Amino acid sequence: MRVSAGETLAGEVLLDALEAGEVRVAAPDGEGGWRVHPWVKEELLAIFRASPTVAFEAGFVDKRALPPRRFEATGGVRLVPGGSAVRRGAHVARGVVLMPPCYVNVGAFVDRDAMIDSHALVGSCAQVGRRVHVSAGAQLGGVLEPVGRRPVIVEDDCLVGGQSGLYEGVLVRRAAVIGAGVILTASTRVFDLVHGCELTAPGDGPLEIPPGAVVVPGARPARGAFAGREGLSVACALIVKYRDESTGRATLLEESLR
Repeated sequence: MRVSAGETLAGEVLLDALEAGEVRVAAPDGEGGWRVHPWVKEELLAIFRASPTVAFEAGFVDKRALPPRRFEATGGVRLVPGGSAVRRGAHVARGVVLMPPCYVNVGAFVDRDAMIDSHALVGSCAQVGRRVHVSAGAQLGGVLEPVGRRPVIVEDDCLVGGQSGLYEGVLVRRAAVIGAGVILTASTRVFDLVHGCELTAPGDGPLEIPPGAVVVPGARPARGAFAGREGLSVACALIVKYRDESTGRATLLEESLR
């Protein structure tokens, strides 16, 4: 399905197109960047407003238009028993493994051969690339409003470590490693120890983690005399290295798990 400039889709047609991956909330622009399509979120919000809340057979109570998805073996998705759910209007590509209990929300895009691990969240409209591992307890924040706000984007071959969190439109570039417990928001201060610089979100763009960066939790001294006397610090994130062969081996998702 091709959607031309100025054309929009609504209702079941839009949800079908999102599930098929034919329409995305955000997509690569072909020049190394990403283009956000606010009209998709506008139509999703219209679906929320128009759809009544009903009880489903499985015990869920939700909007009638957004029931949990069901998968067939021919689709190539492994949905392991144990309480996971994928909401209507989310794209889950062939080769994806969903470990219990995880959740993939409406408008999200999970590309081929990714793994969404136990207790992980792929929030509404979040974009997950190929061969990404979203580890246990990790959270990719969702966004429907405001419609122009960027979703969280994780490009191909990344590892998002356990109990980490990506929020407020953070962009993680290809093959980066987000260590366990790292929290990244639009205002997080990230210090690149390799290149001796600080990364911050520009006024009109997201916080961006460079390709292949290995990010771990850190701390920096808090400002003020009181903080100095008490030895207080505030959280930050540190790029301690860039991915190499040894990092690749350590983060490789074993094919046997598929």
